[in-house]
Amino acid sequence: MPTRPDLPPVTVVLDPHDDLPHTRTAQAAHDPATGRATVHPTIGTDSTVCLAYDILAALGKPVPVTGYSRLDPVPPWAIAAAWILATPITHLTVLRAHLLTSRRLDDLLTLRERTGVHLALVCHRRRPTPTLERTLAATNHRLADAAAHLPGTDPTNSPHPRPGPRRGPLQDRWLNLSALTTLCAIDGPQRRCRCTPPLAHDRGFHPPQMPPTTAAEAAFRLHTTTAHPHLAAALATALFTAASDTQLSTAHPTDLADGAATITLHDPDGLRYGCMTHPVPPWARPLLIAATHQHAIATGADTPLFDTPFATTGMPHLTNLAETCKLRPPQPPRNRPRPGRPGPAPSLSRTIWPLSNAHYRFPWAVMEDMRGCPPPSPRRR
Repeated sequence: MPTRPDLPPVTVVLDPHDDLPHTRTAQAAHDPATGRATVHPTIGTDSTVCLAYDILAALGKPVPVTGYSRLDPVPPWAIAAAWILATPITHLTVLRAHLLTSRRLDDLLTLRERTGVHLALVCHRRRPTPTLERTLAATNHRLADAAAHLPGTDPTNSPHPRPGPRRGPLQDRWLNLSALTTLCAIDGPQRRCRCTPPLAHDRGFHPPQMPPTTAAEAAFRLHTTTAHPHLAAALATALFTAASDTQLSTAHPTDLADGAATITLHDPDGLRYGCMTHPVPPWARPLLIAATHQHAIATGADTPLFDTPFATTGMPHLTNLAETCKLRPPQPPRNRPRPGRPGPAPSLSRTIWPLSNAHYRFPWAVMEDMRGCPPPSPRRR
């Protein structure tokens, strides 16, 4: 396949003796936070979908990717490219390259074309296999010796050891976030307008703010709980804007500006506070950038940013994703046993998602239109 002249050459690393120190060095170099990922393809299969899952797993994403046909390789490869483009990944090393079929190699080269990543294929042979030679015939590549490219250093003494498991005070705890109180709306999707609205704080709208520790924990869960960029980005946007699901559907890729520094959510029907531009916190920008790249790879059309870009077999709702991440709105207090009536207090069996009208400028007009009944008289509190 033809390649762009600005792409770095593919490096074919020859390791004829399959030395264990070389493999350990390649695995010790795996650190996505510093831009390097090492992929060990699953043994015993030639599925190109499985190789895409191996790459996603190396990036810390849960696999397999649900919601798509398990035999369709297009979505997982597009998702892998979107995450690489949105994260600092610059080097991708694939072990056992001599076992890869031509189709899997073609998909790797397509991934390189889309992302510009430095691709290194470790071939445990004295020379590249015929399949590898045919596939790389039209691609700029070079041969390298494992002793020079993968020096046999002790990974335990490496200056950049792999980080250990992350521990934190909020790990495995439910996070009750006020911004999610208004996620579930009672109105239908709105039409899109093409305005240039003011910033949210200029309209007097101030969504709930999360402490830095809570924001870091929420970002970690969104990165590691789902491989779908558009779902992670939609839920992240709800967290820092307190927007409803219908308001999220008005966002298009053109509504992101300055490298995802701001996002515009529209309200052309005037049901809430009007169209507003929200600043995007740094922890949410990689998620929105990944969703943008996935959208460009999948469709490239001017369609809603957070819509599913491929044909699906069932995509989880945002509330289901939030519960999987242990994120929820503040819950009602549990009933306590009355004095003199011993017994445990009943626990909540499920998360309560309120249908809040806090965002609506005219809340009863929406309910009257949807339910066909007159609005009730206001009640003094």
